Amino acid sequence: MINLAGKTAVVFGLANKRSIAWGIAQKLHAAGATLAICYQNERMKLEAEGLIAELPGASGFQCDLSVDAEIEALFVALQQKYGKIDILVHAVAYAPATDLRGEFINTSRDGFRTAMDVSVYTLIAVSRAAAPLMTEGGSIMTLSYYAAEKVVPNYNVMAVAKAGLESSVRYLAWNLGPKNIRVNAISAGPIKTLAARGVGDLSEMMKSHADRAPLHRNVDQLEVGGAALFLASDLSSAITGEVMYVDCGYNVMGF
Repeated sequence: MINLAGKTAVVFGLANKRSIAWGIAQKLHAAGATLAICYQNERMKLEAEGLIAELPGASGFQCDLSVDAEIEALFVALQQKYGKIDILVHAVAYAPATDLRGEFINTSRDGFRTAMDVSVYTLIAVSRAAAPLMTEGGSIMTLSYYAAEKVVPNYNVMAVAKAGLESSVRYLAWNLGPKNIRVNAISAGPIKTLAARGVGDLSEMMKSHADRAPLHRNVDQLEVGGAALFLASDLSSAITGEVMYVDCGYNVMGF
């Protein structure tokens, strides 16, 4: 039984009950962690706060990670409330819907810029802000997808962003290792989240995944949460810079 009592976890990316961030938050809370759950804006506040209320002791914070001033203000608030943090979960990604459909060659300049900023740079930004508060070391994790390595039709510019994200994980692991801060990615199989619904032919992608994966099914949010719990714990104390697949084995298949 993993015990995270006395640990503070900051979770970014909660949108609704389908969010992978919600599955992770549930698992961390059940293990005893104190949770700071961050949502993007006023529009997402109501639903996020309804979920946060289901986790006694958890607190909600609003922060748009595309705005540096909001990141700075958030971490000042986190330091004042908690003193230190131990775990950070980055479950944030976005690309315009028009760039997730059709042919990759038609990716717009603005769409490319947005995907890289929101899906990749925000990990760097929050890691930089969190590091001074991880005074006893810590675990940072983000969410990737197999399209970072292989072509997944319709994933388009987000696949390029995930490749950049995985590379960023390795560089952050190198930079933060001397502070005993570990940085890893979880590459989850397709899940019907709010963000994933923007990908064309998501249902076909999920059916193909279930047909080909060794376990012959799709993964769910709580299974991703279980992997995050492992990465948050001392059981993963020598693991950093890695991509952990939680995809029912799909990535091992050749066809």
